[in-house]
Amino acid sequence: MTITVNIHEAKTHLSRLVEQAIQGREVIIAKAGRPVVRVVPLEAPPAQRALGFMAGRGCIDLDVKADFGDDIEAMFGG
Repeated sequence: MTITVNIHEAKTHLSRLVEQAIQGREVIIAKAGRPVVRVVPLEAPPAQRALGFMAGRGCIDLDVKADFGDDIEAMFGG
């Protein structure tokens, strides 16, 4: 979503506009109705990770104890 504000409003609410830019919203400052400046964060906002996005797409047929028993034994000496 893009927010367009005039210079006077930008001066009045600069902190709020910077915070919105940090959160990923596009902030444009206009002069006499013409866009002149875009406020952007120096670093991209952190990507949101979607947990479980691969659910049901694959299957691993593995018995850890049976398949890696010797390796586990060697590492932990049990």
